[in-house]
Amino acid sequence: MTSPILITGAGQRIGLAIAQYYIAQGQPVIITYRTRHKAVDLLEQQGVTCIHSDFSTDEGTDSFTNTLFKLTSSLRAIIHNASSWDCEKNNPNHADLFDNMMRIHAKTPYLINLMCADLLLNYQKNEQAPADIIHLTDYVVETGSPKHIAYAASKAALENMTKSFSAKYAPYIKVNSIAPSLIIFNEHDDEQYRIKTLKKSLMGIEPGCQEIINSIDLLLHSQYITGRALPVDGGRHLK
Repeated sequence: MTSPILITGAGQRIGLAIAQYYIAQGQPVIITYRTRHKAVDLLEQQGVTCIHSDFSTDEGTDSFTNTLFKLTSSLRAIIHNASSWDCEKNNPNHADLFDNMMRIHAKTPYLINLMCADLLLNYQKNEQAPADIIHLTDYVVETGSPKHIAYAASKAALENMTKSFSAKYAPYIKVNSIAPSLIIFNEHDDEQYRIKTLKKSLMGIEPGCQEIINSIDLLLHSQYITGRALPVDGGRHLK
């Protein structure tokens, strides 16, 4: 039986697109979601196992992993996509903001990577090929962000964990990051914001979720890449 891919935070946007892509390839998929959007119903109809998960507490993370262990004895990969784009301007309780950003972007992936290692190792033993952990970080890890200080710091922590976990689990599990800048706009983004944002990269386009999917495919098919951050930023670092 084919081992599933676990995708966290896949009820909408990029995570949803990743799940839809892999289920269309005949790859079993397990997702987590916090809010039950209509897309979750559709994913279930397509055969995706969808687990409501609250990662805001350690108990919520434990509950999720306990459920996961009942569903599968192995995992092909873990894709850490769950994220929150909160910022200092919108959240005046800066202490809570920092804790929340660190929890969802660093502590939760940290705990899941440790608790689910045996599931990945079981895949490796069965297939004689490395399993994968992929962290979705952010372009701002490289630059910082004065408007999203806690967010940027937490994504930087996640990218640093890529190095530590890759060394810990090699050669049985490859661990890498994908660091995107703009991939898709939000529906409420106005035209002025879109024009301003597109000018920040050399390529000047809204590339779409397929760019992330292509990057994940590259890492999953590689037998050699580990401990690296793959930039998907349209040359933004050169602007």
